[in-house]
Amino acid sequence: MAKRKSGPRSSRTKAAGSAESLPSSGSAGEGQGGSSSSRPGKASSLLDTRVIYCGDCLEQLEKLPAGCIDLIYIDPPFNSNRNYEVFWGETKEKRAFEDRHESTQAYIDYMRPRCVQLARVLKKTGSFYYHCDWHASHYVKVMLDQIFGENSFQSEIIWRRTFAKGLAFTGFPNNHDTIFYYSGGGEITFNRPYIKYDPNNLDAKTAKKYSHRDADGRVYRLDNLINPNPNRPNLTYEFLGVRKVWRWTRERMQKAYDDGLVVQTKPGAVPQFKRFLDEQEGRPIDTVWEDIAPVNSQAQERLGYPTQKPLALLERIVKASSNPDDIVLDAFCGCGTALVAAQNLGRQWIGIDVSPTACRVMAKRLRDVCHMKESEPLWKAHRTDAFVVRDLPWTIAKLKAIPPFEFENWAVIALGGIPNKVQVGDMGIDGRIFPVGSKPSDHDSMFAGDWFPIQVKQAEKVGRPDIDAFEAAMIREDRQRGFFVAFSYSADADREATAFHKRTGRIIKLLTVQEILDEEWVQKI
Repeated sequence: MAKRKSGPRSSRTKAAGSAESLPSSGSAGEGQGGSSSSRPGKASSLLDTRVIYCGDCLEQLEKLPAGCIDLIYIDPPFNSNRNYEVFWGETKEKRAFEDRHESTQAYIDYMRPRCVQLARVLKKTGSFYYHCDWHASHYVKVMLDQIFGENSFQSEIIWRRTFAKGLAFTGFPNNHDTIFYYSGGGEITFNRPYIKYDPNNLDAKTAKKYSHRDADGRVYRLDNLINPNPNRPNLTYEFLGVRKVWRWTRERMQKAYDDGLVVQTKPGAVPQFKRFLDEQEGRPIDTVWEDIAPVNSQAQERLGYPTQKPLALLERIVKASSNPDDIVLDAFCGCGTALVAAQNLGRQWIGIDVSPTACRVMAKRLRDVCHMKESEPLWKAHRTDAFVVRDLPWTIAKLKAIPPFEFENWAVIALGGIPNKVQVGDMGIDGRIFPVGSKPSDHDSMFAGDWFPIQVKQAEKVGRPDIDAFEAAMIREDRQRGFFVAFSYSADADREATAFHKRTGRIIKLLTVQEILDEEWVQKI
């Protein structure tokens, strides 16, 4: 197995507990390695970054030069047709194998050429993380060994994503994900992460060592100040009545004593140094990650995407295996958690996903969370707070070809609405637009506040029966205004919408796909 190394760019810090220097103030939370600054990194001169590509990653990866990426993270779906499923998880992410690939071999055959390309674009000093679950992880490991080489395997990380509940079956519940970590074959960047110690919840070994508390409640231990080298005349002197060969000069010892950091427990005792627990790096993180909770229904970052990973998980990976301005790639980026982590930590990034809906959700998340601007002119001007989305199906022909659920999601999101979470039995409503100030904070509260219904038909010409059905839905929900999206409408459909307004005072806006593409719908509504 390859020896883990820190590359020449990695941060190198002295081990916690070293008495050669006064400890600096510890930073809160997980740290040591990587930048926690939100400053954006500079633009790459090697390739375009801060770009989301919509399409099969196999095609896009073939366009990238070899050895250009510092860190790759992927969380590929066990179903290669994820993009053709309902994006918002109405089926609650079915885990049954028969609902996925026809066989494990089909899944591996799908992933192999993509992983070959990912290995090609990874730098020798780069790192690769493959996130998967129990369905095929053992087969994935064999495939990755073949592609990256067994000596490039670094670690198998176990992330505990949930806890056992309602054990109404025989056997052990599958409650963890596996993340395979490989190097690019050279000396990798690795900034070791730590978890800060909790003074109120210490393991027995640490509690025994840090057994003192000061008046402020800070936990500390007493550390040795005697120099292991007895032949240091310049450090040999008497201090507090004790003559020893000390680690520090007399001036430094006196300053530490004046600051309350050197104590003598009793007259004649050898003075010792107070090393505070909260100033130490913390516990080194190993390969079992139990401290990061999954994205639950109450999480502020929750988007509703069924397999959304917590931002803290991706920030740990990005911090550990990249440095500021490095390039991070996620080739199956879903709702874009890896991109948000990379942007927040001052890295450059590239995202790829085959789902148009996912790409639009990613773009919105970057705008809302990272306060970035989706702007071609600003991006071309190398503004580090700007990004672009490439290769979306912005043509009539492509929109006719995508699956119905994808088309519905595209239309609703294009109008600024929220897609319905129930695709089967949606009672004639595919999405909702919330006026400014009325949008509920909880996306599950779809019926809260004021809202306008959206009905979408991937049809060439919508007729009167479809309009009649939408009218019934509007009356049932007591909505005064609604929006209908289709490629075109019959004359009967147009007349019925006009007659409906005359009879009830309710308004149905008939929008065409072309009007949305031309952005004429804003004026029309």
